[in-house]
Amino acid sequence: MRNSKPLSMMLKLNHGEVWLVNLNPGRGTELGKTRPVLIVQSQALLDAGHPSTLVLPLTTNLIGDAEPLRLRLPAQERLEQDSDILLDQLRAVDNRRLVTGPLASCNDDFMQQIYTALREVMDIPDIPT
Repeated sequence: MRNSKPLSMMLKLNHGEVWLVNLNPGRGTELGKTRPVLIVQSQALLDAGHPSTLVLPLTTNLIGDAEPLRLRLPAQERLEQDSDILLDQLRAVDNRRLVTGPLASCNDDFMQQIYTALREVMDIPDIPT
């Protein structure tokens, strides 16, 4: 008997985790192939079993001093190589593209750097306090 739960409900995804995702086929400047991505979708949507997930692709083609377009994520846990997170490649992926994970989990301080860079890339102003 087939499990009727959506894949997103069978996987336990967490905001700030790195997962391996199949991004094929890529078009134009889109990245393709199976590669790590950082999950940036809200935990509430992940917990609700939303059928797609907002991610930022990673690359091992490292470029120095490329902020805010890239942030370096050092190798850790099951992420075997230093990688650049490509903040200008934010995309939603169908959860059926998820291959395996988590490979790594980013701490809150690093995620704050991601949020700051995303606000700059997307021209989202800081909210006055």
